[in-house]
Amino acid sequence: MDLSLLAELGTTVVLLSALIAFLAGTIKGAVGFALPLIMISGLSSIMAPPLALGAMLLPVLMTNALQTFRTGIGPAIREARAVWRYILIVCLAIVIAAQFVTAIPTQTFYFILGVPVVILSLVQLFGVKVVVPEARRGAAEWGVGLISGILGGLAGTWGPTTVLYLIAIETPKARQMIVQGVIYGTGSVALFLAHLQSGVLNGQTAPLSALLLIPAGLGMGLGFWLQDRMDQDRFKQVTLIVLVVAGLNLIRKGLLG
Repeated sequence: MDLSLLAELGTTVVLLSALIAFLAGTIKGAVGFALPLIMISGLSSIMAPPLALGAMLLPVLMTNALQTFRTGIGPAIREARAVWRYILIVCLAIVIAAQFVTAIPTQTFYFILGVPVVILSLVQLFGVKVVVPEARRGAAEWGVGLISGILGGLAGTWGPTTVLYLIAIETPKARQMIVQGVIYGTGSVALFLAHLQSGVLNGQTAPLSALLLIPAGLGMGLGFWLQDRMDQDRFKQVTLIVLVVAGLNLIRKGLLG
């Protein structure tokens, strides 16, 4: 195991990284998503983006597993069957797009994703419902899943579009948490394997990523505690607020890099 990266970053940066992982875990535990967004944004401000992407991979994998199987394996399998189209296209797109992560600037993708996320979230916060009709949900799964997977492979995040879709099909809180966990869980396995291939997760970034498992897991525990105390309306409101903040951050990254 190569610990040279930890020594190079220094104690202050490592502690800040742990704090970012704890905050990201807390928010993910509460609303089911945003850990990759928070970690990639926060870590990229204190280290090179490829290092930040590598550092978040194990926490993403672990927290998604916790979320997926929190209520047991049966509900996870049931929801996986229900959204198999979305899972399939997300995983395929992640694996393909991840191979271009070192060659394609991601700023444009951040901006393209951030603008509609902010607009759609604000519209719903102000009381306008965006609903995908039952007859169009199959096509919507393929389309939204493709967009999510491309963003996942290039930027390590496929949460905002997934959450907006789940809100648009009026998914209840308990089911939404399981569905998010299944989608992010399978996607994070694809992301993990893809970045083993791309070299983003390597002997240097793996020790830092493993270290961040602890604060991310502690944050998830706190987040689950908060989530259990929110009713459906409050959960949706908090989710949309997190989406607005996340979308604004994507726009910032798209404009400023």
